[in-house]
Amino acid sequence: MLNEKGDRMTSVEFAIVNEKDDDIRLDRWFLRHYPDLKHGMLERLIKNKNIKLNKAKTTAGTHVHVGDEIRIPPLDTPKRDDTPMSLSKKDIQMMQKMVIYKDNEIIILNKPAGLAVQGGSKTTRHIDGLLDALRFDKDEKPHLVHRLDKETSGVLVLARSTNIAAKLTNLFKTRDVHKVYWAVVSGKPPLPSGKIDAPLRKAQDKVVVDFEHGEKAISVYKVIDNAGQKASWLALSPLTGRTHQLRVHLTEILKTPILGDDKYGKKSLTNMGKGLHLHARAIEIKNPKSGKTICVTAELPPHIKETFHLLGFDEKEQKNPFNFLKKEEQ
Repeated sequence: MLNEKGDRMTSVEFAIVNEKDDDIRLDRWFLRHYPDLKHGMLERLIKNKNIKLNKAKTTAGTHVHVGDEIRIPPLDTPKRDDTPMSLSKKDIQMMQKMVIYKDNEIIILNKPAGLAVQGGSKTTRHIDGLLDALRFDKDEKPHLVHRLDKETSGVLVLARSTNIAAKLTNLFKTRDVHKVYWAVVSGKPPLPSGKIDAPLRKAQDKVVVDFEHGEKAISVYKVIDNAGQKASWLALSPLTGRTHQLRVHLTEILKTPILGDDKYGKKSLTNMGKGLHLHARAIEIKNPKSGKTICVTAELPPHIKETFHLLGFDEKEQKNPFNFLKKEEQ
């Protein structure tokens, strides 16, 4: 671990939780302050009591509060430097061009397909690493409160303070946030609309349907238009937040894989453009501070617009994407 001068630390340290980190999970605290610490290693350190909360055994999901003491063992990963990064003019322009909504507490982006939300072992360029471009008039850079797959485009919500981040994260854990996705799929679902209730579990590098051991996963859908049996345009909403939920439900349950889904799709339309045809089209969320309901719609990315044109789909047919969701949720 590095101290404030950048020297390698070899002894145990203790951190006191401040107001900016009040009421977040312990694993989220480490993600903020030690982003290079792998989650598996964090779990092992906690299990072996190398990491403690207020001198007691803890868990990754325990919420920390102002004044709590966190025991931190020697780590081979540096602490995050929260000073503004030096970004290129091109990066700043790119990030600010993504903004489709901004108030004093929330920023909403239209994320392009192909740009990861967070980094990984093979991902060095991502939204999280470019958030300094979106400080605007704030000293604190924005915080992620939910995720989108790298190849999924569309609505991505950011909190402009740690306090708001905790409240928004809690909203995303409930059904107080309405999310609508659009997808172009191969084939046509057997019914024009419906609810998919199929539990999911992780299996190596994929997610699979498992009715015996899987976690609850529910999605609703409606066919907006179709090109015969060749392809369909669907409006979708995940009522639970499992990894790859929509992609697996569409492939395994409806037998209509999303166009361009190389991970789960088993068939594709060879004359269509490449790229995953899944777009987070709209979101309805309350500002935790003002109570104002925010409804935001994200423009389709170029590759999906091109496919719409080729198949004769007209996005103007769906002026209010939430109408479908409020009916299907009941």
